[in-house]
Amino acid sequence: QVQLVESGGGLVQAGGSLRLSCTASGRTRNIYDMGWFRQAPGKERAFVAAIAWSGGRTYYADSVKGRFTISRDNAKNTVYLQMNSLKPEDTALYYCATRNRGHSDYDYWGQGTQVTVSS
Repeated sequence: QVQLVESGGGLVQAGGSLRLSCTASGRTRNIYDMGWFRQAPGKERAFVAAIAWSGGRTYYADSVKGRFTISRDNAKNTVYLQMNSLKPEDTALYYCATRNRGHSDYDYWGQGTQVTVSS
């Protein structure tokens, strides 16, 4: 199994920035990619960004392109989400997740970190 611990959430004013971190431990050898998802109150969980563990290819939801940047530090088994120009609609519980090679769904999830953007 893989254990994931997120950090870095908080309260920020619109236009501000936050950086989320997610560190993986356990059976990390089979990780194919790591992603960030978010769930706002009353809404379904939505994809935010993902990064391939090997090669570093990145993927973003249209709603965050140009504002958020996902990166990784393989030596630390950590993925980051730099969030700039935050908007009130970015308010949500943010989760990181890992997907093993050959899997279509994400296998392991963190407990989430709250991001609140005030207007």
